[in-house]
Amino acid sequence: MRLTKKILKYIKAILLIPFIYIIISLIFTCVPVNNKTDITPKNHTIYLSSNGVHLEIIIRKDDLNASILEDQKYTPKDQFFSFGWGDKNFYVETPAWADLTFVNGFQALFLKTPTLLHVSRYPSIHKDWVALTIDQEQLKKINLYIANTFRLDSENKKIILPGLGYYKNDDFYESTGYYTCFNTCNTWVNTGLKKSGIKACLWTPYDFGLLYIHKKTSKIMGNNSGI
Repeated sequence: MRLTKKILKYIKAILLIPFIYIIISLIFTCVPVNNKTDITPKNHTIYLSSNGVHLEIIIRKDDLNASILEDQKYTPKDQFFSFGWGDKNFYVETPAWADLTFVNGFQALFLKTPTLLHVSRYPSIHKDWVALTIDQEQLKKINLYIANTFRLDSENKKIILPGLGYYKNDDFYESTGYYTCFNTCNTWVNTGLKKSGIKACLWTPYDFGLLYIHKKTSKIMGNNSGI
């Protein structure tokens, strides 16, 4: 009888962990940071995109540091670069949600796993991208954040994984950091914005918090400009 009670107690504790994670993550997602009004001229625009789950940061080629473009494959038509970060095995083994398995999902969430930086290239702006207007200093910091995410080899060159891109316009590179349920693809984007002084969530593993903040900001700016 005592053994049964202990087993039930452990089961309840295990089931409670995901519930606590969800509650805390939702609370932290709703707490904004870098939310103060700033009079510094904001002459640059970056973008956020989401596939419904996974966020990426998009920057115009002319606003990227030369160090980020170095060693990358691109053509003169590629004018926008999208950067997403995530679990290496998940990226490679799960190109589409239909390929998701329990093992891949479990490893990505609960084990400390190596990561990749996913870089996609576009000739023009997409209508579903969310615009973020930023100043020169913020642009400098977000560039530095992305540059430091590339893992470099012994010759200080980016490490590309040949043939692993999903389409003709994207590639994967070895990256720094490890993926866990506390440091997800969306957490990487949020941390980059926080460190760059751009509006962000206190902490979030989701995409919707950042999208809401910046869609709301864009709408307010549009109303103020008479649009």
